[in-house]
Amino acid sequence: MEDGLWIQSQHFFSGKPTEQITQNVLGKLLSYQSPSGLVSGYIVEAEAYLGARDSAAHAYQGRRTAANEALYGAPGTIYIYTLHGQYMFDIAVQPKDEPQGILVRGLEPVEGIDIMTKNRGKTGSELTNGPGKLMSAFGIHDKQWNLTMINAGPIKIDLTTGRQPRQIVSSARVGVSRRGDATDAPYRYYVKGNPYVSGMKKRDVDLKTHGWADEPFDN
Repeated sequence: MEDGLWIQSQHFFSGKPTEQITQNVLGKLLSYQSPSGLVSGYIVEAEAYLGARDSAAHAYQGRRTAANEALYGAPGTIYIYTLHGQYMFDIAVQPKDEPQGILVRGLEPVEGIDIMTKNRGKTGSELTNGPGKLMSAFGIHDKQWNLTMINAGPIKIDLTTGRQPRQIVSSARVGVSRRGDATDAPYRYYVKGNPYVSGMKKRDVDLKTHGWADEPFDN
């Protein structure tokens, strides 16, 4: 890993609660140098998972297995897992052995849209408006990059620049466990009005700016 990217990652993922880091990641550019070419998108939706005390988290009550070991890694460790046959992209964001992470749920495509369209067979918001959809669009169909570090390989997040959300909305997370008391905790965060947020109703989409405070779209 380049020293600059390492320092960037450690600074971004250090000294803040996971809920704050999850909001801070909105608008950052997630990219993957895939075998077919570069694909990328701005993060528009993400969920926070707070480890042992979070009844919806994979590490609830300190659960630690080979499958979720990445969550216990250093901040910036990539955690890829499967749910209902789809691959999900998560990042550990707290110090080593503190298993808290962020699930990336939606991206607004930027580069390689033709590649993503071919991978998904879909266009428009259906391309990347869900965690399994964005991984499929990126062409990631295995756990090859699980337990690797963000910005150390072909998967990167530019943590120093990006788009600025006009408003961030919080809500309950999607499809989480009904056990315990965290099912309805407001740990899902998204860019208000962005069409690539999962489940976004057409009437709530901001067609002019997509919910960004900078560089309005010319539609």
